[in-house]
Formats: sequence, structure tokens, C-alpha cells
Amino acid sequence: MSRQLRSHQRLVDRIMQAIAAKETEVRDVLAAVTPGGGKSLLPVIAASRLIGAGLVDRVVWIVPRETLKYQAEEAFADPSWRSALGHELSVRAADNEPDPSRGLAGYITTYQAVAAAPDLHLAEFQRHRTLLVVDELHHLPALYDISPEAGEEEAAWSRALLPLFETSVVRLLMSGTLQRADGRAILWLPYRLLAHRSRLREIALDAPGWAVIGYSRRMALMERAVLPCIFGAVDGEAEWLDADETPSGPHRISGRPDTARPALFTALRTEFADHLLRRAFTACREHRHRRRRALGLAPHETAPGLGKLLVVAPNQALARRYLDCLRRFFPPEQAARQVGIAVSDVRNAHEILAAFRFLPEPSILCTVAMAYEGMDAPGVTHIAALTHIRSRPWLEQLIARATRVDPHGGAYQEQQATIFHPDDWLFREFRHQIETEQGTKAAEKRRRKQQELAFECPEETEANPFGIVPLRSNALAIRFEEVAPGPDFVAAPRAEQRDPGSAIETPSVAEHRLRQRIGQMVAAQVIEDEPLANGTPRTASDYHAYNAILRNRFGKPRAEMTLSELEAVIGWLERNRLSDYLHVLENDQHYRFSAARRGHTIPVRNRNADKLSSSPLA
Repeated sequence: MSRQLRSHQRLVDRIMQAIAAKETEVRDVLAAVTPGGGKSLLPVIAASRLIGAGLVDRVVWIVPRETLKYQAEEAFADPSWRSALGHELSVRAADNEPDPSRGLAGYITTYQAVAAAPDLHLAEFQRHRTLLVVDELHHLPALYDISPEAGEEEAAWSRALLPLFETSVVRLLMSGTLQRADGRAILWLPYRLLAHRSRLREIALDAPGWAVIGYSRRMALMERAVLPCIFGAVDGEAEWLDADETPSGPHRISGRPDTARPALFTALRTEFADHLLRRAFTACREHRHRRRRALGLAPHETAPGLGKLLVVAPNQALARRYLDCLRRFFPPEQAARQVGIAVSDVRNAHEILAAFRFLPEPSILCTVAMAYEGMDAPGVTHIAALTHIRSRPWLEQLIARATRVDPHGGAYQEQQATIFHPDDWLFREFRHQIETEQGTKAAEKRRRKQQELAFECPEETEANPFGIVPLRSNALAIRFEEVAPGPDFVAAPRAEQRDPGSAIETPSVAEHRLRQRIGQMVAAQVIEDEPLANGTPRTASDYHAYNAILRNRFGKPRAEMTLSELEAVIGWLERNRLSDYLHVLENDQHYRFSAARRGHTIPVRNRNADKLSSSPLA
């Protein structure tokens, strides 16, 4: 299938070609792309042009969270885009280990990893001419605008990343929003104050050396890059005990601002949440039923393109409560298979998230606000927004989880994103903003007095900012509204849709597979070799010794090997027996030290009997 670039992707391509040809002084490219608008392809375009022209040697892509590393790998590994762009570059998802690129064209890491080992990453930038890609740049506050109120973690990220900005050759900075929730400036961006309004600043679009590219939701809808949204606003009433243990309510969620906030807090913890979950579940189930009929599937048969439900909870405890509620909607044998949860204290959260993205099951995922940013799951058709957060950047990220076009979901005009949410005035204001606002202005927030409570409280850290005791709530009417794309919306030809990425093997996945294969081959040789001379069975010491032989033979542990080196190890193991190389351990002080610490004996070759024996450590 041929792949065609969107307007902002074509513009980035032209800019990078001009940089590569040294036709421009631009070295900083800012891409403000609406969530779901195809931002992840921009680093692939930039790297293919600049590395191909010899202007840079490596690309380093920094993302805000672990799961996005693997999505970034997929962008480079996508076979149809490799063909369309004519590139053969591969990058790997790296941790803070030596040589993070491992012979590839670069690596992807996280803000947290850079902050934990800034010298390691700075050394890589000093060693290679680097294209720096920073994803979701708005997480980084400008150092001059950091105050004691700023999150310490974000401040540490900015301090660690600034030397990388200064050392890189070209910078591609990407974000779905050009505003921070706290109103502060964003690291590295050029600002100017607006005349006569010192508290209002805007990004200097004409700053020397900068190219600024915008791709709004309006433009994305024109090009059919994202789906239209239908909002199901659910109103309700709530009752609670205030800080003085005085009963309050019932108050409407859609009511006055002074009561809407505690009413929402109560509703998310009581019966209202169950009602909203039921409505979202029923709507998604009916959608899946229609898709099954269209695809000719049996009632319980599953396949890609049926639709999925994403549930966003205020915190992990409520995510588990919602999980239990949703599982009650299924027969017991289906519940665990159909409804998953991805929060930080779930051991296999990454695997559950990957299954939700790529596989037909689970069809419902419960998560928290901080987990969904940037998640690429085109199968999501419905969202239950059971969260306190009302800042525009976060809500834009939230609805974008359902606005991606699903290549298996039918014709574009048959797809839409449906978001169920409490009908409070701040969410209504958000809908109005995304419908009417454009531009790059960012007002500095008025600093709250100490006794005032923020509506957008940190959900994971502040358990009860209102000091109330939730009692009960109920759901009343539901109202559906479609957010219009804007007055200049026109029909556009349908663009080619993306091929599914489930079959792509990224470098980190390939490395894991090859390392597992080597481990299996080493273990097989340990088992196949003759028993020790004293008749004792094989132990962990033999496996330790055989791994030490491989490290000696190839000069490094397999955890540090490149893909080609791992493949070479497999080829060598297919032709050689590790027991024939036990002599290399005789002078290996590193192995002797580690074996002594583990209480292992050193296996040696008994040349007379042509058998393995063991000798005690000296």
C-alpha cells in the first residue's frame, strides 16, 4: 500500500531537505501537532534526510514515558513507511547501559533515564553529531521560569536535557500543545512578551534559526487524519459530608462552580461512576455488535476493528474499583480475558497495554491519567473519562486516544470517537475551546493563595483535596454533542490508512528474542554435555561458566551486544561446543572472582578421560 504524507509531514520533509542541503540556517524545528495527527512519523522523516545527507550521525529520541519508547521503535520499523521514504534506519529502545545505539542509527530513551544518567547521554552527543528529537516538549519547564511551586521531577528533566539541546546539531521538538498546565514557559522555546500585557507571552514564530509548524485538529479533520468526536455528557447529583461532617447536597454536577467540584469528586467514587461505566460499556458493546455483523463474524467471535473501550480513572485504587465493576458485566470465564488494567503496580502492565493496542483482547482497559499520553491504539472507539483533570492539554491527550483512524474499523465516514464524561462546566468549557481556539498564546497563571484548592489537583498524590466524605450519587440525563471542526471545514479525499504494526519486529524485540535464543542454546549445551567426573548433576556453576566463555570469546556480555553480534554468537554456537573452550577461564580473573562470590567451582577439561571435571577455587 502506498503511503502519503500529511501537510505538516511534507513541510517537515522540505525543511529537513533544505537543512541537509545547507540552504537554510534553521536548526530548530518546532512541530505543534494535534494529538493523533501523525507526529511520530516526523523523527523518521528528519533522521532519514539528515543521516542520508551525512549532516548527522545519530538520532536520539527522548519521550516522557517507557511505553512510548517502543512505539517510537515501531515508527522506524514500519515497512510501508520504510518503502515510502526509502530509508533503512533502525533505532532501539535503550536503558542507561553503555553504547545505547548498539551500531544502529540511534536510540530512544526517556526523560527519567536522561535525568538519572546525564553524563552517559551527554557523552554520546559529544561523540556523535546528533539529531535530537524531544517528544511532548511541554513537560519541560524553562529553567528561568522554575519556582519552588514547580514539580521537582520536571525541573530535574530540564536541567539534564539542556546540555543535550546545546550539544546537538539539529533539534526536532514536538508537542500536542504549546501550553503548560501551570502556565510557565517551555524549555528552549523562543518567547516574546505581548505589548502592554506583561503576563501574556507568545512563541516568537519568526525567531532566527527556527521553523515552526502547526497542525491543528481542524487541519487534521480536513485531511481525515483524525476522527470527529461525539461527547456523551452525563449529568448527576451527589451528596457528601463536608469538613465539619455536615451533610451537603444533593448537588448537580452541572451546577454552580462552588459545588460542582466536590460533586464530581463524590460522583467518581460512588454510584455515578458505575452508571457512566455502564453507559460507556453498553455503547461500545452495541458498536462491536454492528461491526461483527458488517464483518460477518459470529456473536462471540473476535477480530481487529470491532472497537475498544478505554477507562481513565483518577487513581490506581479507583482504577481497580472500575475494573471490578466492568468485569461484573461479563460471564466469569470472559471477564479476566476481556477487561485489563494497566497501572504502575501491576507487574505485567506493559504486556497488558501492548495486548490492548495490538490484539483483539482485552477489549476494555482501565488505566490512570498519566498512562495514556501518546498511547497509539487505533482500535479505541469509546472512552469513559472518569478523571478530575480539566486542563486543556491533558483532555486533548485524553480524547486523542479515540480519534486515531483504525485501518480495520471500516470506512472513514463510518468511524467516530465517543467520549463519555461528567457534565461539569469545566469540561463544557474545554469542548468550546477546542472548537474555537487556535494560536500559540500562553497566559501565565495567577498564583493561588495557599488556602485555595486547585480543581486540577494531582490525582495520584492528593487523596482528598476537599476534605469531604463521599456519600452517594446518581446519574440523571445524558446529552450527546458533536464538536465541530470549525467554519473552514471542507471535505477532503480519503487518505491511505496505516497498516497495522502488530507484525513489526523492532530492534529491542529482536534483541530480546536473540538473547533468549542464546540462553536456550547455552542451557542446552550444559544439559547435553557429559556429567562431571564425580557423577554430580549439572548446576548453575556450569551455566555461569559457559556464559563466561561466551563473554571471553566475543569480548562483551550479550546484554551489551548489537543485533549483528548476537546473530554472530548464535552462528558460532551452532558450530562449536563451549566445553571445548574451558581453558579460557583459567586466566579470567573476573570470572574467578564472580564464581568465588557465588560459591561455584570451576569446571575444567579432564584431558585423559575426555570428560568434564570440577576443581575447587584456589
